[in-house]
Amino acid sequence: MRVLIIDDDKSIRNSTGVALQAAGHRAETADNGQVAILKLREDVYDLTFLDLRLGDEDGLELLDQIRKIQPRLPVVVFTAYASIKTAVSAIQRGAFDYLEKPFTPEQLRQIIARVDKQKKLESKITDLQEQIDLQNPTIELQSSEPRMQEVMDVLFRAAPTQAAILLLGESGTGKSVLAREVHERGNRKEGPFVTVSCPSLSRELLESELFGHVKGAFTGAVRDTWGKVAAAESGTLFLDEIGELPLEIQPKLLRLLQERQYERVGENKNRSSNTRVIAATNKDLKECVRQGTFREDLYYRLDVISVTIPPLRERGGDIENLARGFLRFFSHQLGRGDLTFTTVALEQMRRYEWPGNIRELRNTIERAAILARGHEIGIEHFPRATPQHADHNGTALVGENVTLDELEEAHIRKILGRAPSLDAAAKTLGIDPATLYRKRKRMNL
Repeated sequence: MRVLIIDDDKSIRNSTGVALQAAGHRAETADNGQVAILKLREDVYDLTFLDLRLGDEDGLELLDQIRKIQPRLPVVVFTAYASIKTAVSAIQRGAFDYLEKPFTPEQLRQIIARVDKQKKLESKITDLQEQIDLQNPTIELQSSEPRMQEVMDVLFRAAPTQAAILLLGESGTGKSVLAREVHERGNRKEGPFVTVSCPSLSRELLESELFGHVKGAFTGAVRDTWGKVAAAESGTLFLDEIGELPLEIQPKLLRLLQERQYERVGENKNRSSNTRVIAATNKDLKECVRQGTFREDLYYRLDVISVTIPPLRERGGDIENLARGFLRFFSHQLGRGDLTFTTVALEQMRRYEWPGNIRELRNTIERAAILARGHEIGIEHFPRATPQHADHNGTALVGENVTLDELEEAHIRKILGRAPSLDAAAKTLGIDPATLYRKRKRMNL
């Protein structure tokens, strides 16, 4: 590693440099803050040792400047004052660790080993993120449709603020993608982006998932657990399908939004939270408020910045660009970079209603890219009960050469695209919401 030692004591600079070089690292020195800042502006370092008292200079103030110049640079502070309070202040202001003078070569080696381990973990996380990105195509955020342009304009203007955001729209319209983009364009982009799927767990487990619990809070709570709120500290908490949030948990979420306070399950201690909340739902929350399944005060607290994402059938001008983007991704993933659409295939995609929205389009293109033998994708490569087996209104034709499963999937997609909520869709289909949830998961709707 390339290490910068900032200390006004020449003997400390020399001894630390010798120990670092003996361990195979490259050491450079600075005897004051001005020299250190110049070096940091000109070069990139892997680690910095910083004395908290540089003559008349305040090491904590210099730490703040270092963090601005190289935010990801680990800084280990030297302190000769055996002051836990000073060390804690340094850690709170972004220092990686502290080393009390006088220190031994072994203590120095231990610190370097921890920094090295941290860097390897960060590198592994970066590699994993790249692998994940390779498995998921990026959805094109540019749009030629005025309604979608207006939605993105509102969201991206709100991104740098701390305001809660509510994303409304049908399933598969890209709400989670837009939520992450808001996070990336905001002031919390260096923090975590944590997702909670509200319909996925029972009320008890969802409350624990959100806020955490203490040992013994309920059957199976064998140890203390921190929830997603804590995991999203200094970042963004994305609550997907918030319209399914149980009524009993809603007051606790309201408190989190209003007071930035929460309690873990089974604990009476108030805890502070510094996280931004973005919520999404395909339900009509105003109707939920009227029906008494969603708190009015929580709705208005979430509705600070609210946008409705138009379904794909109302974004006809975007279908071709989205489809081509997906095709480029899957062609590259499959090692077939020369795949294109036939003119008929493009026309059919524009005519189809896409009740499953962008998610259905993505899945259709992936399947077609896998099945295509030549260089072109035609309507024969599309799934049955989608573009090739649709009438001019995009409706799957009963009596076509399709299976019952395919017909069922097409029907469910159509109902989900028109129903104001999952409950309403389940009622129309004549099944309970839990069964519909399982079918959606199986069909990837």
